[in-house]
Amino acid sequence: MKPSAFEYHRPAAVREAVTLLAELHEQDAEPKVLAGGQSLIPVLAMRLAAFGHLIDVGRLAELKGVSRGHDGWLTVGAGTTHATVGGDPAVAEHVPLLALATPLIAHFQIRNRGTIGGAVAHADPAAEYPAVVLALDAEIEATSTGGARRIPARDFFTGVWSTALEPDELLTSIRFPVCSGRRGFAIKEIARRHGDFAVAGAAVAVQLDARDRITRSAISLFGMGSTPLRAAAAEAGLAGASAGEVDPQETGHAAVAELDSVPSDLHGTADYRRKAAAVLVARALTDALGEAIRHPVVDNGATS
Repeated sequence: MKPSAFEYHRPAAVREAVTLLAELHEQDAEPKVLAGGQSLIPVLAMRLAAFGHLIDVGRLAELKGVSRGHDGWLTVGAGTTHATVGGDPAVAEHVPLLALATPLIAHFQIRNRGTIGGAVAHADPAAEYPAVVLALDAEIEATSTGGARRIPARDFFTGVWSTALEPDELLTSIRFPVCSGRRGFAIKEIARRHGDFAVAGAAVAVQLDARDRITRSAISLFGMGSTPLRAAAAEAGLAGASAGEVDPQETGHAAVAELDSVPSDLHGTADYRRKAAAVLVARALTDALGEAIRHPVVDNGATS
């Protein structure tokens, strides 16, 4: 099949792109932003969706690149490809969970074209990057003709393929708090084949103090609902616990116990997904705690 007819636009700057978005939205012209196109183009080709206008922002240099500011945050431009994210040394050092997730995404051809902003804006509940963004308490920066705003990840994902972005807004960057101290990260998933969307998955982040007690934990589940999900009750159970006394299996069961509506389809029943997710949380938590414990403690009692 071929896509329905549409008008193609390629703005030369972000300002031009958001102005065009606003104008077309006011005309009820159904504009859609095209970034890497690795999700949108197949959807259009199969006529699962149709849009009157496509605004191609894939070549905008303003949307590309990784930078660390003086405010303790690492900013990744929305147009930065998965391959660039996965190979960037600043990402590996300061936001390692993002680097760990990248090889799980599709195949290298898609990672060379797909963008982090496109993946997050697409908001597939079985995708890796939305779950990582949620686990790390990232902020999504959206720009319109009225200016820019930052949306906390916990407020960004609103449903299957839907977000808090307004129709006239363009996702321009994602900000991640820089990791430091005794921290550990892991991401685990089950997929029918490597590169497929996950049937179930878990992304875990932990922080320890000098006495090996958990000062922060994040457990993000994907493939388990209409959006990526934080396992709040399981995280609360880890607060202040000694890393050596944590029972990962118990935490895994706690993480899925609070889920209300788990998908059931030809890839896996709800019961299968619950059991798989519990195991994945346990494995990811074991790896993350092991990494955090290996970080040395400095002489003054702080962590490094």
